[in-house]
Amino acid sequence: MATEVFDKQKTIDLRKKYIGPSCKVFFNHDPIKIIRARGQYMYSEKDEQYLDCINNVAHVGHSHPEVVSAGTKQMELLNTNSRFLHDNLVHYAQRLQATLPEKLSVCYFVNSGSEANDLALRLAWQHTGHKDIITLDNAYHGHVSSLIDISPYKFHQLGQTEQSQHVHVAPSPDIYRGKFREDHPDPATAYADEVRDIIEKAHAKGHKIAAFIAESLQSCGGQVIPPVGYFQKVAHHVRNVGGVFIADEVQVGFGRVGSHFWAFQLQGDDFVPDIVTMGKPIGNGHPMSCVVTTREVAESFMSSGMEYFNTFGGNPVSCAIGMAVLDVIEKEDLQGNALRVGKYLMELLEKLKEKHPLIGDTRGCGLFVGVDLVKDRLKRTPATAEAQDVIYRLKDQKILLSADGPHRNVLKFKPPMCFSREDADLAVGKIDHILTGTHSRAKYSL
Repeated sequence: MATEVFDKQKTIDLRKKYIGPSCKVFFNHDPIKIIRARGQYMYSEKDEQYLDCINNVAHVGHSHPEVVSAGTKQMELLNTNSRFLHDNLVHYAQRLQATLPEKLSVCYFVNSGSEANDLALRLAWQHTGHKDIITLDNAYHGHVSSLIDISPYKFHQLGQTEQSQHVHVAPSPDIYRGKFREDHPDPATAYADEVRDIIEKAHAKGHKIAAFIAESLQSCGGQVIPPVGYFQKVAHHVRNVGGVFIADEVQVGFGRVGSHFWAFQLQGDDFVPDIVTMGKPIGNGHPMSCVVTTREVAESFMSSGMEYFNTFGGNPVSCAIGMAVLDVIEKEDLQGNALRVGKYLMELLEKLKEKHPLIGDTRGCGLFVGVDLVKDRLKRTPATAEAQDVIYRLKDQKILLSADGPHRNVLKFKPPMCFSREDADLAVGKIDHILTGTHSRAKYSL
């Protein structure tokens, strides 16, 4: 632990000197220095308390004592790799599998969402013998090279860089901003047919589809909730040509949607992916992640003849922490809390929408909620500058919220799961006050 506490400006100066310039901070005009956190609150070096509406990583709450204790106790005993037998690995895998459909039964433990999604692609390529991947527009699946290739959220920023010939981008199933909207009689089929058409065009050129990959709910893409039935229809098209379906739960798993433990389950009991990836909340801030797949896919991966080994994946400390996270979710009924508080938050935001024309849409499930800001409700013109104005003004009010989506105009709620009704009242009340002032000014500035 560092013995010297730097003043904020020195921290900024040292960061500029030693940390890569592409590693950005929140609120770069006036970044916050955070030195501790507990529950849904973070504290600055001046001991100012901030309500955290951003952190879906600190899933059961920052610095949760049971999670900290589980990691500490195991670290005092042993931490080693998974080539040695240890009960934590198999116990945790058993408990994790119990939250999933029965056919998703084989676990590979890794260390980040990016590692998980990269491994998922390897599984798909080996199992199918095919190369091409279908992804969704505005998707983000990770920062390693294989995932930048399938993340339009990222590769669109590269300007003239040519998209991989083995990657095909399907329209985001966004019924507010997308090609097929809420007034369409069957948007699930319409969006799935777009995937079918992509498959047919790829096959006509001699390409074969290995996998379709999608975040179960798009986060960086602007809190997009796919219409029910979309995944089933896409899976049908993809499996018909020998491909597999990868559900990326890195942002939205572990009960965040409230009604279900996994967001892909929102589509219905008749949908089960072939591969599921998970990360961020799995360790409440501890670096760990997992890929879960079917026995059939796992056997295909084994048939390559190449051993799979991950030095830190599934180590005893990570597994102890993972089990503690599952314990806390259950004991504190955090999935139920997400359902109840999320419903209340949506009710508050709907009332706000009636009051403020700047709000074009509110959407979400549990504690995964988006507020789409628009300059014009009919044209749905993104209010990008206004959204940035709101999050900076909220920061001044000691509330941390982010804005994302392709136009950076969607306010994103994805707080720790201990977020309360009182927290919702506070955050929405501050947004109401800001929007009231914004409307009276009739112009916006950062």
